[in-house]
Amino acid sequence: MSGIIALPVSNLNMASLFWFIALIISLTVHELAHALTADRLGDPTPRSFGRLSLNPLRHLDPLGTIMLLIARFGWGRPVPIDPYNFRSPRRDELLVALSGPASNFLLAVLTSFFSSYSPILYILVVVNLSLAIFNLLPLPPLDGSKILLNLLPPEQSSSWATAFDQYGPFLLAALLFSNFINLIISPIIGFFLRLLLPS
Repeated sequence: MSGIIALPVSNLNMASLFWFIALIISLTVHELAHALTADRLGDPTPRSFGRLSLNPLRHLDPLGTIMLLIARFGWGRPVPIDPYNFRSPRRDELLVALSGPASNFLLAVLTSFFSSYSPILYILVVVNLSLAIFNLLPLPPLDGSKILLNLLPPEQSSSWATAFDQYGPFLLAALLFSNFINLIISPIIGFFLRLLLPS
């Protein structure tokens, strides 16, 4: 996410701090949205793991947090769910997967109204848009893979899930290290940034 946009902050250390804070906030909101949606749809698993919380420590992954510090890119701990607790497993798992990116889109829109008042709010818009769009890519372990699998017919979904589990994480890592993902999502992020931050 660090190469997506030039930030209007002259002090590099302050900019890095703002990015770190924005990423912590965004990841916390993202994972909490998954947990709350699953809980509302009848799965008590996130609640039993203490994930219905705004405390970032409940949602941060140790390695993912270290990556936030050194690369301005990281990840949170996936929210555990049990689809068998849902009334409609495929539909409800789809809604849980969508809730994370949707929460980041919503936070980006709300923050954009106040982004001119503070650099960190501006960065928060960028980070939330980036997190939402990145997570919609249909590659595991991203939310987009769960969305795609639950939209496919059951038989096709089952066969694709096997291939996703075997090759998806390696393909995602290759795309990240090659910077190819940036080429895919940067134009989309730029489009939404022009809508939300026209100045």
